[in-house]
Amino acid sequence: MNQVVRTLLSAVVLLASPILLAQETTEERGPEGFAAYVEAIKKEALADGYSESTLETAFANAEFYQRSVKADRNQPEFKLTLDTYLPRAVPEWKAKKAVEMFEKHQDLLEEIGAEYGVQPRFIVALWGIETNFGSFTGGMDVISALTTMAYEGRREEFFKKELWHALTIVEEGHIEIDQMKGSWAGAMGQAQFMPSSFMAYAVDYDGDGRKDIWGSMGDVFASAANYLKSVGWRDDVTWGRQVLIPENFDGDLASLKVKKSLAEWQELGVRRYDGSDLPVRDDIEASVVIPDDKQGRVFLAYNNYDALMRWNRSHYFVAAVGYLSDRIRFPRS
Repeated sequence: MNQVVRTLLSAVVLLASPILLAQETTEERGPEGFAAYVEAIKKEALADGYSESTLETAFANAEFYQRSVKADRNQPEFKLTLDTYLPRAVPEWKAKKAVEMFEKHQDLLEEIGAEYGVQPRFIVALWGIETNFGSFTGGMDVISALTTMAYEGRREEFFKKELWHALTIVEEGHIEIDQMKGSWAGAMGQAQFMPSSFMAYAVDYDGDGRKDIWGSMGDVFASAANYLKSVGWRDDVTWGRQVLIPENFDGDLASLKVKKSLAEWQELGVRRYDGSDLPVRDDIEASVVIPDDKQGRVFLAYNNYDALMRWNRSHYFVAAVGYLSDRIRFPRS
């Protein structure tokens, strides 16, 4: 994947991420005060009960990441539509690789899927969209990235909390500090969990005493499945479907806050993309989602769409995961 495309895809996720909303405007801090800030952080963490050995190890090579500050303050400015985003997020090679990876890990995926109540194809799709099946997890030192983002100042409280969680992960021995790599904002491993998500949802599935979302496939898959299960995933429905709406459709109804039965949407003129009637199920409520406008793609979003939005609050991200999961389920020859 070339750098332009990678930047394009990253922007969609980062612009929509819960950690990057409601930014405040403050004077940008340069690197000259970073060392003093690190020392202050270490004293505060020591007072909060972290061991001196943990802090010395964690901050031994801490450095100011200008790249993190630049990425946070200078998000790419360009117009995206779902029709331009999806082919880049899910190119044909990625769809084929998703099927290959599903088949390679099928026994483990089905075991985890049955235990957590999550269809394995969604685990693989998340893995593929987040980190290209583990091949692009970010090579930045997580402690340095989080400390930089806290020092930068616009969301210091949030990133300090994430830094404290990261220190706990180090102190509990889940990962060696030199292997604790992630994105410029501190998202870690093949699941791209922020440290707080790691603390809440990461699983030691292989039973080795560590929750290793960097290198253990069992831990990676089970952690993703545990997250989805915890936010209300259902394994008896899919994520959603592309649909057609009538010309006179009331745009105010297009919201995840509006839930109606499939029969009610049918009455309002919503149809499958091929024009046929919606499925007949009394146990499903759904929302209509229009990521761009009525001339673009329209989705009927089921319960699992909401769960994926908890993972990343971007309709584009959810559509990419859903589309890739469908390609795993119905691979093209």
